[in-house]
Amino acid sequence: MTDEELLDAARVAREKAYCPYSNFHVGAAILDENGDVHIGCNVENAAYPQGSCAEAGAISAMIAAGGKRIVTIAVAGGGENHTRACTPCGGCRQRINEFSDADTRIIIKDDSNEWHTYTVAELLPKSFHLP
Repeated sequence: MTDEELLDAARVAREKAYCPYSNFHVGAAILDENGDVHIGCNVENAAYPQGSCAEAGAISAMIAAGGKRIVTIAVAGGGENHTRACTPCGGCRQRINEFSDADTRIIIKDDSNEWHTYTVAELLPKSFHLP
């Protein structure tokens, strides 16, 4: 799967987001170690902060399907019809870190077609790990 195809999967997931409070749609797509793709979208809740992030949903889908490692994760944020560069929040950076290794890539692309590629270490330096 190409990066563009993975980002397209994140964009499709973004269209399914439930975000009546912020109106900020986010979709995430994970390519796991088996070559399978798992998607998630943000789901808000009136009882903030009970909602869930797109990245968390995609990670849950990956684990439920038997995946263990994130090879690449694409994140697409913005309105219904446009993409904004949207990096994972702090909590999701730690979630991604839990299932990543040094080769895991986080990719983001906005409507200007500017690519942003990060490692987990770049987004979450000196991250917390259990022994």
